[in-house]
Amino acid sequence: MSSPSSSSHRRLLVLLVAVTLVVLALDVAGSRAPLRVRALGGAVFGPIERLVASSREGDTVARAGAVRTATDADLRTADDAAVAGVAALRKAPETTGRRFVAARVVALGRQGAAGPERLTIDAGSRDRVRVGAGVVSADGVVGRVVSVSPWTADVLLLGAPGLQVAVRVGSAGTLGAVGPERASHPGAAGLQLSLVQLAPVSAGDIVTTLGSIGGAPFEPGLRVGTVRQLDTRAGSLVPAGTVTPSVDVARLDVVGVLLPRTRTTPRPAATGGG
Repeated sequence: MSSPSSSSHRRLLVLLVAVTLVVLALDVAGSRAPLRVRALGGAVFGPIERLVASSREGDTVARAGAVRTATDADLRTADDAAVAGVAALRKAPETTGRRFVAARVVALGRQGAAGPERLTIDAGSRDRVRVGAGVVSADGVVGRVVSVSPWTADVLLLGAPGLQVAVRVGSAGTLGAVGPERASHPGAAGLQLSLVQLAPVSAGDIVTTLGSIGGAPFEPGLRVGTVRQLDTRAGSLVPAGTVTPSVDVARLDVVGVLLPRTRTTPRPAATGGG
């Protein structure tokens, strides 16, 4: 059996819905009356809504207090995680001697064959983030910025279609490229590695960025991953294999957007002669 309070709430809801339908009908008809109706509705129904809301407060104070306590604890935990994440990022080789903007991952994009292809971070153009900037974590390369709004940016992840990274492999610095999974290697774990020529490369070798013109998106020496396996089948034009990424996208939280370093002085000339 319903209480008088719940019955009055239902009657108020029906009245509000009826007024809303009238306003929508006037909007469709092109009338200027909706502006006056909205103003009148705010004046008339505002106090009523506040009165109804206040009648419910007594029943929810304890529950709200519990929720508030839990939320405050979650926020403290999140803040602690952010502080720890930034501290780890500052100590990472990828940021040593480099300027960067710290940001947090706030959303993941669509799923591709090898996992998410994009993510969104909470830093944008007003934070000096620009399209083409490299993004790293405390573990290595994450991807590059492909779109920017004032307060957020989208990052194309390493391994997604459209992102090829020039790399060096092993202590010998063998040149190659890392990109998304190939159709000829369905189900292969990790990134695909292509070397420019046959070279002494083996599983476990470290893969780092070769570098880009102007340092964007990637400066040299950033960690990409480790060689997992090599394809030594006869008939291959160039050696190929797979690379285990150094960054686990599923555990990403704090990342750094690398700011470009521009040269202000010309490089000095050298003279040969032994």
